[in-house]
Amino acid sequence: MSFELDIGLNSLAGKKEVNEDFCAAMLPDPGAEAMGAIAAIADGVSTGGMGREAAQTTVTSLVRDYFGTPETWDTTVALDRVIGAQNQWLAGLNQRRRPALGLTTLTALVLRGQSWSLAHVGDTRAYLLREGQISQLTHDHVVAHPDLSHQLLRSIGAEDRVLVDYSQGELQVGDLFLLLSDGVHNVLNERRLLGFADTVDAQAMSEALTAAALQRGSHDNVTALVVRVKGLQAATLQDQNLRAQALPMPPRLKVGDQLDGLTVTAVVADNGINILYQVRADAPTPGTGRLYALKTLHPLRAHDAQERAMLAHEAWLAKRMQSSRAADHLVALHEGPPSGQAPSAFYLLYDWHGGETLQQMLDRGLRFGPAQAVSAATQAARSLGLLHRQSVIHRDVKPANLHQGEDGVLRLLDLGVALSGREPESTRLLHAGTPSYINPEQWGFSIRAGGADAQAAEEPPDAQSDLFALGVTLYQLLSGGRLPYGEVVPYQVGRYWRDPIPPSRHNPEVPIWLDHVVLKAVARDKRQRFETAEELLLALERGASRPLTAPPATPLIQRDPTMLWKLLLAFSLLFNLLLVYWLLFLPK
Repeated sequence: MSFELDIGLNSLAGKKEVNEDFCAAMLPDPGAEAMGAIAAIADGVSTGGMGREAAQTTVTSLVRDYFGTPETWDTTVALDRVIGAQNQWLAGLNQRRRPALGLTTLTALVLRGQSWSLAHVGDTRAYLLREGQISQLTHDHVVAHPDLSHQLLRSIGAEDRVLVDYSQGELQVGDLFLLLSDGVHNVLNERRLLGFADTVDAQAMSEALTAAALQRGSHDNVTALVVRVKGLQAATLQDQNLRAQALPMPPRLKVGDQLDGLTVTAVVADNGINILYQVRADAPTPGTGRLYALKTLHPLRAHDAQERAMLAHEAWLAKRMQSSRAADHLVALHEGPPSGQAPSAFYLLYDWHGGETLQQMLDRGLRFGPAQAVSAATQAARSLGLLHRQSVIHRDVKPANLHQGEDGVLRLLDLGVALSGREPESTRLLHAGTPSYINPEQWGFSIRAGGADAQAAEEPPDAQSDLFALGVTLYQLLSGGRLPYGEVVPYQVGRYWRDPIPPSRHNPEVPIWLDHVVLKAVARDKRQRFETAEELLLALERGASRPLTAPPATPLIQRDPTMLWKLLLAFSLLFNLLLVYWLLFLPK
């Protein structure tokens, strides 16, 4: 369902000569839909003057400048930066000036994805009408005395720094938000406000609210801004983070346990961080419901906010990729349980596909022929290319994360440590992946012009990192499970001093052209490897018709920079032995 809003606003001077209220709403430009929509209302302070100007400039700058903030910022961060800048500008006008001029209240609402965010200073108010109930979302910053309730404790422009109240919540279709100045909410209580909920048109409702306030005897300016939610966007990363932090994690489940209409049929994997279950949806006939894969945090990690953020990022990225061309090569993620009920815990629910991972095939002794291995690598390279075009780095390509479905499709599993540019810092700093499939540069091993350097700075993962891991996987399939550099443990750079043995030495069926492709994919020197997935894919598709040249063997001095010293030591030892022999045994 697309994001659809009905917005109405109305502001009248009422019985006053000047209208010091101001309100505005703005929708995103094409291409910026991920920023959502913003609405704001302000009530300028009469004391000191310039209240109208303060209200107008504050609301106008906020609704415009909000869309100039980076999309990667959290909504509350973006609002805080813009409001803070406006407050400093107004406060600068009031240095040594008493009474202060240019003060205003502010209530701003941002609807983004499937959540709302609210910023509030002063005594304008925000209400949420949902399913016949009304909730006040803001707290008035006024003196707690009936005779002094018009005196503000906080306002924009009064101090160099302003304390803003922020709140967030989840959106639902049908939600109705009311942003009201005190000229309206002081005379219309919540019961009366709820009576306007059936007004179909938002503009008509805003006009009816201001008219009713004046009819009830309001002596102030009257302003009403109405926002009705008629359709939601796809969930944003912020939405997923809010859910991950708000919902509990499921307890450890066993076969037969139920969760949100799903029955656990098997515990598939438990790595101490995540647990993967096979679950079946409830059906009229037991055992006939659809199967799903349910992924959640291990109970011991349930209270780790960073782990929750990483799982939320995986959920957001998986949904984002479903709208791209890469969707056919990934496992589809569902918004919630198939029953349609709201999830009672935070977990990821994926489609379940019959079949096996390539690692499971290797473990049961399946021998891959060259054609079968090339077919798997071709499909994997194609899916990686689609991910890389979306600026996504998988970081954990290996046979255990390549699943051959019963439908013949090879799917890439597990986006848990993938980089998207929006990942949490904990994900970005994590040295993710299986060591034997990680390219040498990530361990600080690199090839320089003067030879190998095992003390080089570690390089961050990139698209070539995924291609190296795919090359290791292809080598493993062709050589009966062997690895090009053997079993690598973290930071064991000594494994990379030698060139890999060609896979044809382990499997005579491997043609020479495929030897060359594999050795290029896993070359020690990054400059000799494939730069893009498309380049690797082209080499696999062309095969013997246009074979690649084999990567040159690494010179001995590069494979072992200490070799020169070893040779000098051997020469010196030999010279000294000859000298001793001459001194002891040859005639004088």
